[in-house]
Amino acid sequence: MKNYIYILLLIPFTLFANDKKIPSKIKEVTVYLSGAHITRSSSFNLAAGTTELKFTGLSSKVDENSIQISGLQTVSIVSIDYGINYLDSFMVLPEASKVQDKIKELTSKIALLNNKISGLHEEELLITTNRSISATNESLNLEKLKQISTYYRERITAIKNEVFNINLEINSHNEAVRELRLQQEELTKGPAIAQGELIVKFDAPIATSLNLMISYLVTDAGWVPTYDIKSEALNSSIQLKYKANVYQNTGADWQHVKINLSTGNPIQQTTKPNIEAQYLNFVNANWYRPTAIQKSKYYYNPAVKKVIGRVTDASGQPLPGCNVVIKGTNNGTQTDLDGNYSLVITTGQELEFSYIGYTSSETPIYASIINTRMEENHAQLDEVVVVGYGRSNALSGKVAGIKIKGAPSVAQELPLYVIDGVPMPNFEEGDIDAADIQSMEVLKSENATGIYGSNASAGVILITTKKSKTENDVTHTLFAIKKPYSIASDGDIISLEINTFTLDAKYEYLAIPVINENVFLTAAFNDWEQFNLLPGEANIYFKGGFAGKTVLDPYTTAKEMTISLGIDAGITVTRKQDRNFKDKSFLGNNRILNRAYDLEIKNNKNTSVSITLMDRIPLSENNEIKVSEMETYAAEYNAKNGVLRWNLNLKSKATQKERFSYQVKYPKNKHISL
Repeated sequence: MKNYIYILLLIPFTLFANDKKIPSKIKEVTVYLSGAHITRSSSFNLAAGTTELKFTGLSSKVDENSIQISGLQTVSIVSIDYGINYLDSFMVLPEASKVQDKIKELTSKIALLNNKISGLHEEELLITTNRSISATNESLNLEKLKQISTYYRERITAIKNEVFNINLEINSHNEAVRELRLQQEELTKGPAIAQGELIVKFDAPIATSLNLMISYLVTDAGWVPTYDIKSEALNSSIQLKYKANVYQNTGADWQHVKINLSTGNPIQQTTKPNIEAQYLNFVNANWYRPTAIQKSKYYYNPAVKKVIGRVTDASGQPLPGCNVVIKGTNNGTQTDLDGNYSLVITTGQELEFSYIGYTSSETPIYASIINTRMEENHAQLDEVVVVGYGRSNALSGKVAGIKIKGAPSVAQELPLYVIDGVPMPNFEEGDIDAADIQSMEVLKSENATGIYGSNASAGVILITTKKSKTENDVTHTLFAIKKPYSIASDGDIISLEINTFTLDAKYEYLAIPVINENVFLTAAFNDWEQFNLLPGEANIYFKGGFAGKTVLDPYTTAKEMTISLGIDAGITVTRKQDRNFKDKSFLGNNRILNRAYDLEIKNNKNTSVSITLMDRIPLSENNEIKVSEMETYAAEYNAKNGVLRWNLNLKSKATQKERFSYQVKYPKNKHISL
């Protein structure tokens, strides 16, 4: 019997000995623009020989190939196995663990109070028994009897009162335990939580004490640059605060750890390319022209919930009807007549822009303001004709499971649709996703029938669907944050300050009425390159107030960086065409257009201001279109891009007028984009 009890007592210790779980703690995290590098520490004693240990509580999103272990001394590693264990919520969640600890604490208190009640009952029993014995065996006088009776009454009353109060306390604790158990039930109703586990088999020549460092890469984490730009007054210096919005949803909290921020991205493919000979040959009209993989400049910002912006062509003119779609979703919109769009972000990380005759583009959702300039696709423009059935979202029909939403119906003969080289004669209004279109061109009916027959009498629309696209970028700037931080694994944004810089600025007002009839206050500064800035949203503060948002983009900035501090309603500008200036005329087979514009700018402020006024004269891309007889008057003219510039100093309440004109000559049977 004794041996049996001895074996039972040993069972818990044997089980514990075989469950060799080793604790580890996150000491340092390097957060990349996409992904993070985790460094954990663990100290333990290792016996001589082969030992298998399990490190628990790791992220469930570990890149197995990135796992490294250092600090082994003379110990070698026989094997490493990373896996994922799905645990109940109360075993993992900090709030569930706190509930469980509180239940244990209250249960212990209840047990102690019950023990106290048992002691009081024993005392009561002893008093009652002693009273009976005393009454039987002793001859008591009246005075002694009064004393004993008083003691018995007072003590018994005190015992019962104390038991009553203790029971009240026990009931209160029991009620608290009941509520905590309900909380525990709610927590355990959720799905099991994934936790990473690292099982390592060590081989030690002798018993040793190890201080290991375990490091690995994880996904679903990153940081996004953001800025606060403050100016207290005109002609004052600018304070530029460089910040980082850090997020992580790795499945493991980062508790009071050292944080580094890196501008690199180790998750991306960095294999170098090879170049081989290019051979020319004849191809069909649907031949795919490969393009170079573009350098990645921007990174997804999970804090963005709504995007607004403007889509323009290379000259800055708005593109109405441009499709803006969140990649991989049906959530999209079109630009209005001024090229503006607005889109609520629910899911997805990239925006796709597409427009007939222009090269489609993609960009990560990196800010709440994303302006895009579309480049003309000359290969498409050579064959594009206007056929009267709307914009690119007029595509309709079912093609290999792809969908286009919101297509207007067409009451006329429809063209033949050719998807990736395959004619679709029964293309019906329905579902093809514009997000899957790489390019689109329209063949004129006379060209189309020669290739596709009578089915193409109304023309042909050639659609090429998108292929996969990879973007590469490697940078190595590292920002070490001095203060330790705790960042929970919940995807919430934590804002960390990287640094604050003071910059000398040059202030001026800018007016470009051909693009925007508002007057903007701007501040320009140099020497920004030394700060390793990245594209990001900037909050603008002027004279202590919030002036709005802008996007600071070093990739599109020259040596001098200029930011907008907002619109100043105290200065007005107008641009009007002189309708009486040399009406259009004809000369032989040519049409002649004469254009003249009057610009008027007024300073309604109580102080003098410096203003840069800009406009442009169009340039010709076709030998048949001639731009001549330009009169720029007082403006500085850049013949390379056609931009006019006036540098004005306007006194308070003063008004100034400027003017320019030009002539355009082109074949009278054609139309131009003027």
